Amino acid sequence: MEHQHHSEIPAKKEKMDPLKMDHSKLQHGTNPSMGHEGHNHALMIADYKKRFYVVLTLTIPIMLLSEMIQHFFGVNWTFEGSKYILFALSSIVFFYGGWPFLKGLVDEVKAKSPGMMILIGFAISVAYIYSAAIVFGLQGMDFFWELSTLILIMLLGHWIEMKSIAGASKELELLVQLMPADAHMVMSDKIHDVKIDTLKEKDIILVKPGEKVAADGIILEGESYLNESMLTGESKPVKKV
Repeated sequence: MEHQHHSEIPAKKEKMDPLKMDHSKLQHGTNPSMGHEGHNHALMIADYKKRFYVVLTLTIPIMLLSEMIQHFFGVNWTFEGSKYILFALSSIVFFYGGWPFLKGLVDEVKAKSPGMMILIGFAISVAYIYSAAIVFGLQGMDFFWELSTLILIMLLGHWIEMKSIAGASKELELLVQLMPADAHMVMSDKIHDVKIDTLKEKDIILVKPGEKVAADGIILEGESYLNESMLTGESKPVKKV
């Protein structure tokens, strides 16, 4: 059986030896490399986790020093210089905890591809600048506790997201490990065993009975039953012609 990859260019059929009629040939397309990103994901997860706990620790005193929170609980914990301590703690939260979002904002602006980072980065920047102006003389009420809790929630969300991505990447790597390492490539009238990562679009490979298909493609010649359980979960072999 011959396969041609997802190319619209029809492949030329070759004369088949009768002994090969139960086999499969596949014309391979672009071989997408599954880059190993587990290390990068682990670093990002650790980074978000660290920033989250630092911001969580600082958010508690920020909320206790905020006028709105004190008014809500009916207490008065303000003292001389408390607004400057509040400003200092919030500055750490903004620049350290908010750094991934500020960097994401700049990257999205440079790429001219607005997304979530622009929204988060803009929101925390406006809250911080306005609140800092309040500390140094502008009339109004600061938003330091809203700033810190927003950054805290966003860090938690991205931490969870990175953990999910890392888990999905592990599952994909396990699936890749189930793929065969070699393929039987048809070169003129000869069959050569090659590594699947060397296959290119329009290469034709032979799939022998009982073997796993080494690459995605379109059938050119022959027929067989293929086990698609890795893709569909269906255990029964599916006929391909």
